[in-house]
Amino acid sequence: MELPVQGSAAGSLVTRIDPRSGVAFRLPAGAVLTVIDPQGGQVSDLVAYNAEDVREVVSNGRTFDYEETIRLGEGNMLWSNRSRPMLKIIEDTVGSHDFLLTPCSVDTFRHFYPDKPVHRGCFGNLAHALEPYGVAPDDIPTAFNVFMNVPVDGPSGVLAVKPPLSKEGDRIRLKVQMDLIVGLTACSAYASNGGTFKPIDYEVTSP
Repeated sequence: MELPVQGSAAGSLVTRIDPRSGVAFRLPAGAVLTVIDPQGGQVSDLVAYNAEDVREVVSNGRTFDYEETIRLGEGNMLWSNRSRPMLKIIEDTVGSHDFLLTPCSVDTFRHFYPDKPVHRGCFGNLAHALEPYGVAPDDIPTAFNVFMNVPVDGPSGVLAVKPPLSKEGDRIRLKVQMDLIVGLTACSAYASNGGTFKPIDYEVTSP
């Protein structure tokens, strides 16, 4: 569910995504998308598709290849599976995001949280939000997990999921490079969010 929060820059509005839910929307080239952690310690899964052909989708592999790093932040570009720029990070107050792990799902909960209620997770929330745009569940890629803290041990390569480093009001701003369909969530997984579930805000500034 989306809820307007407050006015911000001229021609823009901050919108709230409820805890453990997701949304999808169109963005024109040149717009700026700001993802905000309003309370701190909350992850947001972001996926993007070419609005004219949803078979073109954001790609972690292409992004790692062309940016030559897995630690993405201000100045880095998110690339599509067709090697085209989709989103450029123009501001980042946290500097800790993940592009390795897939959106949490029903199977994630069964695997990692067998003693807790099963939730459809970010995958299910994205599938529901993106369906009206012609995106099928099998078309959902690895998300750019905004504010997610996934340190990688150098010698062993072992991954860990730690509480986010984001504080109240932290944000990331991304400039849209082509007309896009974007999916965005307030993440549903316990470990990703330090055991709590909070909202995510976003703001779109028109070109």
